[in-house]
Amino acid sequence: MAGAGSAAASRSWLLLVLLLLSAFAAPAAGLGSAKKVYMREKVRKMFYHAYENYMVHAFPHDELKPLTKTFTDSLSELGNLKLERLPQNYNGSALTLVESLSSLVVLGNYTEFERGVLWLSDNLTFDVDARVNLFECNIRVLGGLVSAHILATDSKSRLEHGLYKNQLLDLARDLGQRFLPAFETPTGLPYAWINLKYGVMEDETTETSTSGCASGSLILEMGALSRLTGDPRFQAAALRALRKLWSMRSPLNLLGTTLDVVTGDWIEYSSGVGAGVDSFYEYLIKAYILFGNDEFWDMFHSSYLAVQKYFRHGPWYHEADMRTGKATYWQLTSLQAFWPGLQILVGDIAAANSSHREFFYVWDKFGVLPERYLLDHGMLHPTEKYYPLRPELAESTFYLYQATRDPWYMEVGETIINSLNYYTRVDGGFASVRDVTTMELEDHQHSFFLSETTMSLLLRVTLCQSEVPGMRNFQRLTFLLTGLQ
Repeated sequence: MAGAGSAAASRSWLLLVLLLLSAFAAPAAGLGSAKKVYMREKVRKMFYHAYENYMVHAFPHDELKPLTKTFTDSLSELGNLKLERLPQNYNGSALTLVESLSSLVVLGNYTEFERGVLWLSDNLTFDVDARVNLFECNIRVLGGLVSAHILATDSKSRLEHGLYKNQLLDLARDLGQRFLPAFETPTGLPYAWINLKYGVMEDETTETSTSGCASGSLILEMGALSRLTGDPRFQAAALRALRKLWSMRSPLNLLGTTLDVVTGDWIEYSSGVGAGVDSFYEYLIKAYILFGNDEFWDMFHSSYLAVQKYFRHGPWYHEADMRTGKATYWQLTSLQAFWPGLQILVGDIAAANSSHREFFYVWDKFGVLPERYLLDHGMLHPTEKYYPLRPELAESTFYLYQATRDPWYMEVGETIINSLNYYTRVDGGFASVRDVTTMELEDHQHSFFLSETTMSLLLRVTLCQSEVPGMRNFQRLTFLLTGLQ
């Protein structure tokens, strides 16, 4: 889809990509090339250990259960803490394969990429009676299909000529159309849940999170889908929701955590930069980078200044009431670890360095990063002691190293790599940690481990400036450069 908007987006992307590639080209002070090669190969082996076990024991189901070498059809479970209204006849959507396609290209495995693209083209369908979380399905499945489509149409993808005829884009369009009924509310804010076959279910909950209902992530994937297909409905729906959400901010420019999509009323006024709100900030700045829309920058900049004023306490970020700015909960959550990476994108390097070091302190204390750590008590949350192989700290480490070239961040990355191999690697893949105090494992290898965690670590030690950044939250934006020119 041509036009001034896509041209501006391309220019913004070109600038960002050139900056990143120039960072890759610079030598790594204090770290020998032999060590870099060794660590890079170590991470490659991690990826393939996880990927090959998935393909053998779980494909075409959603995710791998590495301890028992079986599978779980988990798309309907994502974001579904109470495991309500699970489908009876859903047999998976090859979720891990969808999320891994971009990673295969980063690794240079075009043969496996082609095999995955063709299998999805022939077999994937969304005409299934399955209730899914809109946010999770958007960032994992729609984003995976859009980026894989762009890679498949890129001359460097090395797909056999004539094999690919936009099948993944057709699937992405179909999925996007199935999302649209979720936005048919009085406020324009979408329901958190949508049945892929039947739309919004009767008596569906009207409660959703700030991240889930109108984060910039919906703008990224659905905006890209509009540009690739020429159908403006996807971006229009996401943009209307984002603007409505922004209109609900407090006079302090703060948002709450949960709200009602029908009434537009806030349900939870306490907010921070962690679960429930994190993606609003993260994807809003990336939406500005991708589309070059000053409206997104104005929203993000106002929000960022408010966060720094009301949530920050030294290197930590607590939660606060959106109405008063007064602190509510003093806790670190693993999802907050994306924040230093975001700060690098806006050039706030000193603040990023400060908060990153505190996250790594907690990682180093336990061996991995627990889901929730109570700052005011200096202890773990009594029930949220798990670590589900999350990528956020690795991603922030990557950004900080690229910005500073400080070899300490290479050492942090090496520590993360060694911890994952020591505590979570099993014969059947990589298992989540159920309890960081005992390192008891859980029988679940999340799909994002392949698309984000290993890729963040690989790119931290890569030698090749031609290798494109591959975290899900960033890779798909970079890959869109080709499609938006």
